[in-house]
Amino acid sequence: MVQEVPQISDAEWQVMKVIWANSPVKASEVIDELANTSHWKPKTIKTMLRRLVDKKVLGYYQEGKSYLYYPIVSERDSIKAESDFFLKKVFNGSLNLMLASFIEEEKLSQPEIEQLRRILDDKE
Repeated sequence: MVQEVPQISDAEWQVMKVIWANSPVKASEVIDELANTSHWKPKTIKTMLRRLVDKKVLGYYQEGKSYLYYPIVSERDSIKAESDFFLKKVFNGSLNLMLASFIEEEKLSQPEIEQLRRILDDKE
């Protein structure tokens, strides 16, 4: 059975990246890590942790006086769900249109072109 992955906000993605990289992790460690890349107050980060628990993206357990958070949803599953959502929202679900748009708009190096060819050849 495939687990349905809830939609998470851009800010929640930043929190989840810290947790995926460091699980299990204390709220204080998430706050310290995000202090380097955001201007969020600790209360804001704790609110995001609670929302992610409510969405069933995160789980937690208590160890002494600390709560340790761990992902319930994998990073890979979250990326897949977000990609599917983006594909449907922007390109009406057409992978073909999306790839054509990105390839036409971006300057690709020769190694990138060769990698794309290998990926496509593997799909045949």
